[in-house]
Amino acid sequence: MEAGLMLLVALVFIFVAAELFTNALECVGERMGVSEGVTGSIFAAVGTALPETIVPIVAILAGGASIQVNHAVGMGAILGAPFMLGTLSLCLIGAFVGIKRGWNTTLKPESTGFRRDVKVFLLAYTLVIVAAVLPVSWHDARLLVACTLFVIYFMYLLRTMHASKTLVEEGHGTEADSDLYFKRFAGDTTPVAVAQLVLALAVLVSGAKLFVHGIETTSTYLGVGALVLSLLIVPIATELPEKVNSILWIKKGRDTLAFGNITGAMVFQGTMIPGIGMLLLPWHFQSGYAALAVVLAIAGSAWLWFLESSGRLNGKMLFFNGILYLVFIVYAVIL
Repeated sequence: MEAGLMLLVALVFIFVAAELFTNALECVGERMGVSEGVTGSIFAAVGTALPETIVPIVAILAGGASIQVNHAVGMGAILGAPFMLGTLSLCLIGAFVGIKRGWNTTLKPESTGFRRDVKVFLLAYTLVIVAAVLPVSWHDARLLVACTLFVIYFMYLLRTMHASKTLVEEGHGTEADSDLYFKRFAGDTTPVAVAQLVLALAVLVSGAKLFVHGIETTSTYLGVGALVLSLLIVPIATELPEKVNSILWIKKGRDTLAFGNITGAMVFQGTMIPGIGMLLLPWHFQSGYAALAVVLAIAGSAWLWFLESSGRLNGKMLFFNGILYLVFIVYAVIL
């Protein structure tokens, strides 16, 4: 009962904070004159990625007494975030779109930024696999891969920001749907918008951490291993900000922001976070769970690429990403 109440309180925190976050982010993006791609793929993606960034680093550097368990939780949290985004998160967005806008309604995020996000993720995650299959003694090679991932994300930021001006001129500039919520208390200024953004982000992180604690308390009755738990349970909580923000933007018809929030987070979590993991962990897939999670994340992203490029991106077709998630569940249950 206590764990259930904890989960409920955490969800309330996350949903309220997500609404404050999206409102403030739209206002800040509009004031800066940047494109929806920058707002969704960089600002929102990196901001809401903080919970799942914090979890593996804390697990690795300040976890419990068992180094093996700490490493398992860290590896699972790092790989679980892109896996969750590329499968379950996209499926949930598809379900919401189907219910609200029709199952065959074609979603139309801004094409160049969308495809850039997916291409960069697929390239980066291929390198993540390469680093994992290198011989144990090849430390310098893994260090090179990690540095390459950092460079890829830096170049991605430059390209996304460079494309922003043209996209704004073409009508893809960020526009706030409503006034800043804090306007009634402190005025409608940029510092107030930033303050609302920071507060919302802090509540998002706190809510996600509370949710993780509640899930872990509940899961003790299931006897789930540390790696499987961190691949399945932790990302459900830490990815909630992306899911909620994207659903809110889908509801408003802001497809570019909704998908940019997901795909931009996948780029960040497919480059920077695995790169950090390679510096702190013995980077190997020591079980089939980790390898399968990576493969399914790539499959989900490739499917997303196909849907958008073929004009078939709708709620019904995104259910395939949910099937990929179920494949992992079945594998975990059977084995």
